[in-house]
Amino acid sequence: MKKTVFFLFILSFLTLGLYARNNQNQTNDSIAFVKVTHDYGTIKKGSNGNCEFKFTNKGKIPLILSNVQATCGCTIAEWPKAPIMPGKSGSIKVKYNTNLVGTFNKSIQVRSNATNSFVVLTIKGTITPKE
Repeated sequence: MKKTVFFLFILSFLTLGLYARNNQNQTNDSIAFVKVTHDYGTIKKGSNGNCEFKFTNKGKIPLILSNVQATCGCTIAEWPKAPIMPGKSGSIKVKYNTNLVGTFNKSIQVRSNATNSFVVLTIKGTITPKE
C-alpha cells in the first residue's frame, strides 16, 4: 500500500511539473525592441514627426500586439495587427504633431502576449518656431 501511495505521489508530482513547464513555454514569448526611446533633438515647427520602433519576437510562439496607445492625441501609432512569428521582426510607426512648439516627452504603451507584456516607448525633443 505504501508503495502505491508513493508511486501515485511521484506520478502526480511529475505530471504537475510537466504541466507547469508547458504553460511556461506557451507564455515564454518576449518582445525585444532595438530601442525604446527616440530623441528627435531640436527640430523646426512642421518638420517630419515620423519615427519607427523596430522589434523582434524572441519567443517560441506567435507574438500578438493587442494594443498600442499613445498617452495623448498629438501622437499617432500604427502597429502590425497580424501575429509576428517566432524570430521575425516588425515595427511600430509613430507620428508626432510637430506643429506644437516647445519641449515634449510622450509615451506610447505597447501591450502584447509576450512575457514582458507591457512596454513603454518614449519620444522626446524640442520644436522651435520657423524663422
